[in-house]
Amino acid sequence: MACLLETPIRMSVLSEVTASSRHYVDRLFDPDPQKVLQGVIDMKNAVIGNNKQKANLIVLGAVPRLLYLLQQETSSTELKTECAVVLGSLAMGTENNVKSLLDCHIIPALLQGLLSPDLKFIEACLRCLRTIFTSPVTPEELLYTDATVIPHLMALLSRSRYTQEYICQIFSHCCKGPDHQTILFNHGAVQNIAHLLTSLSYKVRMQALKCFSVLAFENPQVSMTLVNVLVDGELLPQIFVKMLQRDKPIEMQLTSAKCLTYMCRAGAIRTDDNCIVLKLDHDLKHAHELRQAAFKLYASLGANDEDIRKKIIETENMMDRIVTGLSESSVKVRLAAVRCLHSLSRSVQQLRTSFQDHAVWKPLMKVLQNAPDEILVVASSMLCNLLLEFSPSKEPILESGAVELLCGLTQSENPALRVNGIWALMNMAFQAEQKIKADILRSLSTEQLFRLLSDSDLNVLMKTLGLLRNLLSTRPHIDKIMSTHGKQIMQAVTLILEGEHNIEVKEQTLCILANIADGTTAKELIMTNDDILQKIKYYMGHSHVKLQLAAMFCISNLIWNEEEGSQERQDKLRDMGIVDILHKLSQSPDSNLCDKAKTALQQYLA
Repeated sequence: MACLLETPIRMSVLSEVTASSRHYVDRLFDPDPQKVLQGVIDMKNAVIGNNKQKANLIVLGAVPRLLYLLQQETSSTELKTECAVVLGSLAMGTENNVKSLLDCHIIPALLQGLLSPDLKFIEACLRCLRTIFTSPVTPEELLYTDATVIPHLMALLSRSRYTQEYICQIFSHCCKGPDHQTILFNHGAVQNIAHLLTSLSYKVRMQALKCFSVLAFENPQVSMTLVNVLVDGELLPQIFVKMLQRDKPIEMQLTSAKCLTYMCRAGAIRTDDNCIVLKLDHDLKHAHELRQAAFKLYASLGANDEDIRKKIIETENMMDRIVTGLSESSVKVRLAAVRCLHSLSRSVQQLRTSFQDHAVWKPLMKVLQNAPDEILVVASSMLCNLLLEFSPSKEPILESGAVELLCGLTQSENPALRVNGIWALMNMAFQAEQKIKADILRSLSTEQLFRLLSDSDLNVLMKTLGLLRNLLSTRPHIDKIMSTHGKQIMQAVTLILEGEHNIEVKEQTLCILANIADGTTAKELIMTNDDILQKIKYYMGHSHVKLQLAAMFCISNLIWNEEEGSQERQDKLRDMGIVDILHKLSQSPDSNLCDKAKTALQQYLA
């Protein structure tokens, strides 16, 4: 069996959307309420991060049924809540998904759900409403159609930190002019939201602050009112100034600066107030430094923590801001933006969702065309992650000419760029079609491949061996490649096994041999090469278990008795003394090695 090199952050991936999508919808009509509930829960798990599955379920009519169940008085609260969660997940897909939900009149159904006494259900409805109202395809006027909605939302602000976060976010997105400002102001928005600026939750504080920025925009009435509002004994302008401090997140600094600016313009605050003038002037003069610092901070925070990465990406407009940073005039800002995206690209979930939704690969490929080495190193490292097999960006990157670009990087004088170029090609070749593998070999050229195998940089050598290992997977691919490049590959393998290389290098090389041995015709290149056979025999008796196991894989693939010519191969290897070594290894204290040896011996007995 051919073994492929494990990619850096491999995880299980949801299977492609199939006819099973129909099964999810059918279960929503089961007469047993418990089966319906379980069906909705299974649907929820199936659509997470899978836009294709979401679109499929919408086409199959899942939305009207979910809305029906959500509004039925006979539905349990748990079922209603799960329906709201699934609808929210569907809304987090494409803009077409949101349009489909709007066409099914989802907003009135969710607003009706807010009348429920159950807090969890209310939060699920609000979360879904938040997602829909923050979509650019949703008309803001839908929030103001029913005059009872705004006062009810104001009343719900006190229920939990989640109701506070979602409602404030809805308000800030749906307040688009003086009419909307007046409606919110007249229903007590200032008084109801002001105390949220001191919430323990950063998300609540941030959304409340954004509310004030849209309420005060070009609105003297709101601005004059804000000046005199007290929160825990402090005036609002004083709280805004505190939020400008350097230890606060950049987003908070900039939004509070907006609030103070709008208040200044309205005449509510003196324009000669030093604490305000100096701070705004500082922000204007050092906008690049602020953005650079922000991107660096987010890159550092998200480097090793999935929860923090998720929080960063879910921050409103954050991905747009980072992507925009890739085209900044300042090299330092561009570099910081790339580092930030690279840090966030360590998340499997975000690679499959946010990175695809924002088509991050497009500006990244543009950056890779012409940038200083310091940016190229980080950008190419990020590209390695975008080329992992579960990344939806992999296919469009391939179609955009990435193979030639990456092959070019392998010729760089900078070792880091050579490593990233070959690493990305290795990821690209993982479980790839024959055409992609052929494109890689053609663009890279045999000569360059073998130059990389003799590279003085250990990382380059290891990644090149990884590329070979991934190219030589799947029997038809193995046989095809070995039929055209077999002689050179066998020479390279021989040189590495004879050279002064570390254990890891030789282990990878033996794994390549094991893959070749898994080919139908390719294995004859090993069986007719006595020098290679003797090397495999030598490593079976090596003192290092890793090398023994890798050599064992070679032998197992050569002697597997279900394949044509296995008897002749078994006889030749028996004459070489392989069976005697297998008997010794079957007594090994290493359980893995012992089991592999016993399995190989069974091939001789079958």
